[in-house]
Amino acid sequence: MLVNFDLTTIWAFIIAFAIFAYVVMDGFDLGIGILFPAFEVGHGRNRAMNSIAPVWDGNETWLVLGGGGLFAAFPLAYAVILPATYPLVIAMLLGLVFRGVAFEFRWRDDAHRKFWDAGFSFGSFVAALAQGMILGALLQGIEVTNRAYSGSWWDWLTPYTLLTGVGTVAGYALLGACWLVWKLDGEVQDRARRLARWATVATVLLMGAVSLYNLGLRPEYADRWLSAPEIYYALPVPILTAVVTVALLGSLKAARHSKPFWLALALFFFGMAGLGVTMWPYVVPPGLTIWDAAAPERSQVFMLVGVAITMPLIIGYTAWAYWVFRGKVGAEGYH
Repeated sequence: MLVNFDLTTIWAFIIAFAIFAYVVMDGFDLGIGILFPAFEVGHGRNRAMNSIAPVWDGNETWLVLGGGGLFAAFPLAYAVILPATYPLVIAMLLGLVFRGVAFEFRWRDDAHRKFWDAGFSFGSFVAALAQGMILGALLQGIEVTNRAYSGSWWDWLTPYTLLTGVGTVAGYALLGACWLVWKLDGEVQDRARRLARWATVATVLLMGAVSLYNLGLRPEYADRWLSAPEIYYALPVPILTAVVTVALLGSLKAARHSKPFWLALALFFFGMAGLGVTMWPYVVPPGLTIWDAAAPERSQVFMLVGVAITMPLIIGYTAWAYWVFRGKVGAEGYH
């Protein structure tokens, strides 16, 4: 579990940060789409969509950074993961595209608004499910021979990947519900708070199920969590996850506004920390470490200069957008 902070490790943490930023930012967008059928047709759905209208497309910047960074910093991993998950990647991209089209057209095509509402919800669900299944396909292991993917077209479809896919859908629904608790008021907020309670329970149960499944998935995963001294590094993750879960349920019961969302982000953070503990130092389990898949050192240095310039700009304009549109969305649909 010792971490050697060389250039390759720095890049691994950069990509992990970009993925985390995408998951928590676009996650609540997708979560609102997943929960869309639970809200009142018309006023309720309009307010929910207006809460993300100023920021939803910018949130996907992190997906580009994460995917582009993986291609540039770990080209071998990119070349293995994509062929192993092509159907899921295609489904994810189609879901994101259809969700984006539905988002825009529902405001401009009143005659078919029901269709676009359904498209927004379906696209969000498909994208979330595909992302979770991609994670599951990676964790369960990808067959590599001579530095190339050597598995079949359907290796990604297993009970484990379905479990991680459903867990991701539940987690995104939790983020979306907590975002609406923060940004809305009145009846829509009350509905979102009730949905957030159910989503919290579902997310934690599914996280626990995936964690237990991991112990029997690969021997090295069990060693990370059950053998000394690794267990001493890993043990704080489930303990802190339990603490955050209790605090999240308490904040929802106490009718807090912004606190549930931040606690939901903390829950995702510890979930990703657990995944990091499980996988480290592999980027493609069970055979490729981050050093096996890394680009040449000169390439990493060159890209690091670019990231040092672009990432602060992305963080800056993202923070500015959220600051400008801070506060609640009123009943008339405006911040």
